[in-house]
Parts: sequence; structure tokens; C-alpha cells
Amino acid sequence: MSSLTLKGPYWVAARQHRRALWVVPAVVAVGLVVVIALRSWAVGPHSGRPDAPPPNHGYELLYWFMEYAGTGLLVLPLLMGAFVAGPMTARELESGTWRLALTQSTTPRAWLGSKVLVAAAVSVLGSAALAGVYRLGWVQVPGTYQLHWADRATYEVSGPVLAAYCLLGVALGVLVGQLVRRTLVAMALTGMLTGLVLLGLGALRWSLLPVQTGTIPLEGSLLDLMSASALLMDTGLVTSTGERLPGYACLERSQDLSVCPADMDVIGRYAEFHPVAHFWPTQLLESSLVLVLAGVALFAAFRLVGARRA
Repeated sequence: MSSLTLKGPYWVAARQHRRALWVVPAVVAVGLVVVIALRSWAVGPHSGRPDAPPPNHGYELLYWFMEYAGTGLLVLPLLMGAFVAGPMTARELESGTWRLALTQSTTPRAWLGSKVLVAAAVSVLGSAALAGVYRLGWVQVPGTYQLHWADRATYEVSGPVLAAYCLLGVALGVLVGQLVRRTLVAMALTGMLTGLVLLGLGALRWSLLPVQTGTIPLEGSLLDLMSASALLMDTGLVTSTGERLPGYACLERSQDLSVCPADMDVIGRYAEFHPVAHFWPTQLLESSLVLVLAGVALFAAFRLVGARRA
């Protein structure tokens, strides 16, 4: 992000933190180079041939890189929030340097708005680019290894929800930074709050859309009901009256999972699952919830700074 195209407090905010802000595009560039190199190695001369040899080390390294990259990117919203809360907000309030901006015909709202705009722009553009780089590598992995679309980290860092959480980190950062006014404490508290929201909504995300439900004969396979890529939520036995029993109920009586006593009246198995088609609707619903929370935090932050005097 170039500070040359900005004016006033926005130019000051971008220039003041330019070294830290350039870290994001640098990470994007490095990640892109690594993913392209590993993809090129992974496809190798064997791909697409029936008599191809086992996957080369390129696949293994690509899988390893994507696994750890996903985990690393999962903490990006926490880092963005901590940076905004500490160096961008609390440090200036703690040292009193924010008063200098007010002497340059800048209002408290404009001062805070410059922090939000610069951080939000870098967060959205950077997280979107990183998500794109991750998907570029991820699409090469599932055919050989398992990085399921609904797995923790893989889900968050391969869609727009990553940008939403980064914006939440920015919003919480400017709010907590004002309330705490201590750099290290504000950074730790913002990171913790952002992480708690991420964990909390992560635990609820598969309740945002109704699951698909189906039944199969007792001797049938779940793959007859759903694709291998689906996210299985629940499975068990079903009776002729529709009553659901645990999947191990027959085993307790007959010592065989596929044999049920007649008096149990079991007619088959049921399964509740999310198909891969639920990925994007869930991403959009979760992103909307996160952005609402970010909007509330920003509203509170601007109300707070509006009441502040130098």
C-alpha cells in the first residue's frame, strides 16, 4: 500500500506504519512463489497416466505447506487486531502523540478514521490475496491427501470469512486500544477477544444451514447416500416409526453392527450431513455475522473517540 496516494491523517497513518504494512504483501508474494513452485513439482511427469508411479515428494511438501500455512493464516485476524490495538492506537494514546494530529486541523474522528481505513484496506486486500494463494495450492491437494473443505483452518482461510475476521480484528483493535490505552495489554486483549469470537462462531457455523438427511438400508454404505466430500454431522439407526437409535445399538444385542434383532424394528441407517455445496452459503452467512459484530465495535469506537478531548 502506497502512502503517496493518501492525504492528511491517512497519509500520516500509512507512512507511520509503512514497514509493518508492507509485511502483508511480502507474505503474499512469498506464499505465491512457494505454492507455484510446489504445484509445479507436485504435478510432475507422472500425473494423468494410468501407470504413473506413486506421488513424488512435491505432493508431500505441498500438503505439509498447505497444512501449516492454513494454521498460520488462522491467526492473521488476531495479529491484525493486536497491531491496530497496540502500535496504531493505544501507543499514541499512551504517549500522547495523538494530540499532535489534533494540532493539524484534524478531529478525533478523522484521526481514528485514518487508522481504520488504512488497517482495513490492508486487511481486506491482504487476506483476500492470501486466501486466493491458499486455494491455488489447496485445489492440488485433495486428490492425493486429505485437507477437507470443512476442516478448521482450511475452511476459514479459503474464503471471504478470513477477510471478515480481519476486519473484526481491526474494529476490536481501535475500540480496545482506546479503552485500555496500554500497548501490550491492548494487543493481548484484542488478540484474545478476536480469537474467542473466531472459536465461538466456528463452533456454531454448521448450525447456520439445515443439514441434509437421508436413510439407507442397514447393509448399505454411507457413500450410497452422500459423496465422500460431504461433512458428516450425525449417523445412526432408524426404526420403522422413525425413531433414531445410536449406531452401536445393534452391536450391544447381536455383537454385529450389521445384524439387528427383529424386536428392535430397525429398518436402516440415517445420516445428517452438509454437502460441499454448503461451503459458500455458510461462508457468506458467517461473514455477515462477523461484519455485524465489527460494525458494532466500530460504532462504539467512534462514539468513544467523539467524546474524547485532547
